Amino acid sequence: MRYKSQSVAYWYFAVAMVLFGLQIVFGLLSAAKYLGPDPLLYILPFDVTKTIHTNLLIVWVLTGFMGATYWMVPDESRTELYSPRLAYWQLGLWTLMGVTAVIGYLFRYGTGNKLLEQPLPHKLVIVVCMLMFLYNIGMTIKRSGRFTTTEGVLLGGLGLSAVLYIPALLHYENYTVSIFYRWWTIHLWVEGVWMMIMAGFLAYLLIRLSGIDREVMEKWLYVIVGLVFFAGILGTAHHYYWVGVPHIWLPIGGFFSALEPLALAAMAIYAYAAMRRGGMRHPNALALHWTIGSAIFALFGAGLLGLAHTWPSVNKWTHGTLITAMHAHSAFYGAYAMIVMAMITYALPGLTNRPQNNYSPLGYWAFWLQVTGMFGMTLSFGTAGIAQVYLERIMGMGYLDAQLKIQVHFLMLILAATIFATGVAMFIYDFFRYRPQFNVIDEGAPEDRPVVAPER
Repeated sequence: MRYKSQSVAYWYFAVAMVLFGLQIVFGLLSAAKYLGPDPLLYILPFDVTKTIHTNLLIVWVLTGFMGATYWMVPDESRTELYSPRLAYWQLGLWTLMGVTAVIGYLFRYGTGNKLLEQPLPHKLVIVVCMLMFLYNIGMTIKRSGRFTTTEGVLLGGLGLSAVLYIPALLHYENYTVSIFYRWWTIHLWVEGVWMMIMAGFLAYLLIRLSGIDREVMEKWLYVIVGLVFFAGILGTAHHYYWVGVPHIWLPIGGFFSALEPLALAAMAIYAYAAMRRGGMRHPNALALHWTIGSAIFALFGAGLLGLAHTWPSVNKWTHGTLITAMHAHSAFYGAYAMIVMAMITYALPGLTNRPQNNYSPLGYWAFWLQVTGMFGMTLSFGTAGIAQVYLERIMGMGYLDAQLKIQVHFLMLILAATIFATGVAMFIYDFFRYRPQFNVIDEGAPEDRPVVAPER
């Protein structure tokens, strides 16, 4: 850790890990309800557990983004954070919002707008927290006088995330109109500006972990920004199959939404190949696993599986089925959860007494169990979804009757989810088992400079 104020990131990461664990608990509980009987039916019904599961996902990933930004920006700008006190106030307010929102969901206190169920008072708190966050980061960069392309892409993604939250603050009496504008927030977050955030973190990590030239990485960032604005905005239309928009938007949305991860994967592959050719090694090899894994899994989940079911001739059958869950789980995990865990893994040796080059096998077990479990969950959702489409949409079977026929796939889902949850538990334990230790090293020390591997 080069700057004392980077220690703020640890507490954001700690809150994110707790929320991540809770998200997994409610996800497993939601999956188990498909098998029945449900002893918690009148205490924690499926609609409540799923609401908490999906909203915790949004909150913990955003918390991770904030912590990673508070680590990265001082390092890139080569200065202390503008106001650590403001960052701590922001974290307290943000955590209070998240906790009270979850408690509210238990008592059906929400808007019912999927992924945006937060009541208006909570949404206003989110706006305040984002303004505090952007002000703190913006003033840090301004005061330093150093503004890198990597920071620019990251800050652009964060700023536009705040702007695109505006449609979520508005109320629409017509449900169809409400769903239409909901995608202006949700889609343009997860398949638009959040990709810019991921790109900023990915470039930052690859520069430090692979030793690749910054100028080359920044050129890749220009490609990514172009793809995000071109493909991400047009890709919104793949959600519009059932809402009565002109037919021309359907193939446009299906095709362009699958293009966004290509540049990210190409950038990671290029950096990894350059690192192999040059014989460069960074002591934190586990962070490189998460970094490369994020780009590859994003290409698989968001790109390939997205294209597989968002094409209009397919989407008319798969829309609103478990095929959507297949795509959503793998895409969100690869693009956002893994990049947050990559930033945590990279930053943790500077925030705790963990040695930089001595990651235990536990960390690698956490990585591979999560990847294996998520791949198994993807297959489970996919096979269940295919059977569901055939039984409901082609054979005309009722929803509940079809669910009984595909229950066997949920046994596989829970098995895979248990493997995944074990990996998550290992990652969280590995995070907390080293005590915080905020030692500031000399600014000129080559802590992030890759070392040349000795010849054999």
